[in-house]
Amino acid sequence: MMDFPKDNLRVGFVGSGFIAHFHLKAMLGVRHVEVTGVHSRKAENRARIVEAVAELGLGTCRGHESLESLFRAEDVDAIWILSPNYTRLAVMRTLHAEVKAGRSKVFAVACEKPLARSVAEAREMSHLAEDAGLNHGYLENQVFATPVQRGKEIIWRRAASATGRPYLARAAEEHSGPHEPWFWQGDKQGGGVLSDMMCHSVEVARHLLTQPGAPRGSLKVKSVNGTVANLKWTRPHYAAQLSERFGAEVDYRNRPAEDFARATVSLEDADGNALMIEATTSWAYVGAGLRIQLELLGPEYAMEFNSLGAGLKIFMSRAVTGSEGEDLVEKQNAEQGLMPVLEDEAGVYGYTDENRHMVECFRKGTTPLETFHDGLAVVEMLMGLYRSAETGRTVAFPCPELETYIPAVARRSSPA
Repeated sequence: MMDFPKDNLRVGFVGSGFIAHFHLKAMLGVRHVEVTGVHSRKAENRARIVEAVAELGLGTCRGHESLESLFRAEDVDAIWILSPNYTRLAVMRTLHAEVKAGRSKVFAVACEKPLARSVAEAREMSHLAEDAGLNHGYLENQVFATPVQRGKEIIWRRAASATGRPYLARAAEEHSGPHEPWFWQGDKQGGGVLSDMMCHSVEVARHLLTQPGAPRGSLKVKSVNGTVANLKWTRPHYAAQLSERFGAEVDYRNRPAEDFARATVSLEDADGNALMIEATTSWAYVGAGLRIQLELLGPEYAMEFNSLGAGLKIFMSRAVTGSEGEDLVEKQNAEQGLMPVLEDEAGVYGYTDENRHMVECFRKGTTPLETFHDGLAVVEMLMGLYRSAETGRTVAFPCPELETYIPAVARRSSPA
């Protein structure tokens, strides 16, 4: 029998890319946690994480050449799966095998969004975690974003209690395109911007519409309607830019993934009230940087948030020159002019409170707010939206055919 709470949670990372470094920054605001191990295919990437952990004072981290080595380490309690989408099921299968065979003492696992590339993969991820007896958390940062937490608390406590529950949530996320080549490949990523970013939008919108303390099952998805499009990156000039930047493996002339997606999700609460989610995502937005917009509407109230409406702004004239970077805001598109600055991106976007929540739940042996079951439900919505976009029809839920459905953009792409 395992004793809880643990004094400290010792976390091992699978993956060493952009999102892994974002999680490290977030963990500076988390107590009772150490990052003690990392596995990545490239030794230099493992070394960068080890060095970053030391610089941030987050513990003593060791690089591991194999998953098995990381999972068998005596100083690792929980795994954060932060590797690319097409690797996650294999990672989970290996973790399951090591725990079931008694070779690993890992007792918890958290996985970045989306949980998987298809309903079948997501269902297996959930089954493997449950079968191995692992506590599991789905890393959906926007649910834990500080404006979302504060806004939801105020709306439900003051406005909804007086005039009725909210009925419409709008969510949008857009930027100028991902950092890594695998994001642009339909088979590896599982789709395009709908898979990459709509997972945030539908889940944060569902969260805002859910009464505090109520389970996910209190809202039922009735139907979904989706549209996808290629607005920017299939244009010859921009397709050539992608090839130059990422090489032949990203070929938007012949194998594009959508760079725009729109979703309408119809839901019903336990009292039979109709609720709606409207969401849009895009890789074709060129502004100051990553933009997240959220709205929650009810009978006599509204909540609004725009991540680029920051209180801190900086102006730099043409005379100020320097190298490109993302030191002001994620996916920054300029180094001159009037620009918003996010003083604490990890906090505003939700990574700090997300990690704090997962660490505390795993350390105490309690169930997180977002689990693999929630990740599965998100993938079901995403696949319904892809199916709707492909057929041109609204998809009613439940929809058994989604169990084996693969989006058209993933089917068209060449195998890795």
